[in-house]
Amino acid sequence: MCYKCCMEPLDIAVKEYLTEVLSIREVEIRPYVGMESLPYFLRDAYDVRELNLRGARLVMAIQRAGEKSSLANVRTQLQKIEAITGLPVVYVAPAMASYERKRLIEHHVPFLVPGNQLYLPDLGLDLREYFRKPRLVDQEALSPSAQAIVIAALMQRPWRNECEATGLAGGLGYTAMTWSRATREIAGTGIAEFQAAGRSRQLKFIHGPRETWERIRSKFRSPVKRTVWALSPAPEQTPSVRRAGLSALASQSMLTAPRTTCFAFDLTGWKAARRSGWKELPGPDTGAHEVQIWAYNPGVLENSPYVDPLSLWLSLQATSDERVQSALDELMETLPW
Repeated sequence: MCYKCCMEPLDIAVKEYLTEVLSIREVEIRPYVGMESLPYFLRDAYDVRELNLRGARLVMAIQRAGEKSSLANVRTQLQKIEAITGLPVVYVAPAMASYERKRLIEHHVPFLVPGNQLYLPDLGLDLREYFRKPRLVDQEALSPSAQAIVIAALMQRPWRNECEATGLAGGLGYTAMTWSRATREIAGTGIAEFQAAGRSRQLKFIHGPRETWERIRSKFRSPVKRTVWALSPAPEQTPSVRRAGLSALASQSMLTAPRTTCFAFDLTGWKAARRSGWKELPGPDTGAHEVQIWAYNPGVLENSPYVDPLSLWLSLQATSDERVQSALDELMETLPW
């Protein structure tokens, strides 16, 4: 039986996508004849195909279901496949988060997501397709309270698309009035609906957690309003304190821990900490801690010593250090979405 008659669904999707966006018929996909030359761990991680595109030969490394690697590992694995085959390698996945696409582009890693994006820098191709957008197209940031409520909802375990006011607002310290104003603001973005039945007030999300995050993330901002230095005799024993910044990231990834521990408070929590003995300093000093003052309560995860991963990602996303960005990728991959 010819390979064309038994092509896998993803192969068909890739061929149709390339044919459509490039407006050419010379797209041929077939099994890679040198599959046995690849190490077992690469064969286990990827289905490997040969792609003939306009006379150019490439290798497609198709991510196997359930075998997704970290982006750092993907880059290393593709380099090994390229070294063995002697051909340019394209990473193919059925779906990919926007932050994953951004990281791959930053490192010039060729990839293809059928129906969404084709990035082949060696051939001069970077075709970004249409992505569905929320009803509002403006990029104005949500208020801190609205951002905190969405993040608290996204971090629920198990995920529930309906949220009661008493559940999220109470844990974050918001009044009924703040909850009402924030939820109407959230509903205005198109990711959720505000429902009122008698005294009950609910926020009902339209999509699952991953798609909600992707749709609303552009309206989120770093929660850090300012950073100070402070001394405390027993920082971990302070009520409502959470590790933040590189300290929190290092504790949840392979990043080396910084010498200075970073903590986060909202303004109310920081005032209480100072009354309990924390002493703000004019700058860094021996034994001092880095303290972030947040725009909202950093205790989204009630029983965790760390700030939540989404707020942590937002607080560090602008960092240019490649090691930090790799650790952030690792952090996001731990989310059960």
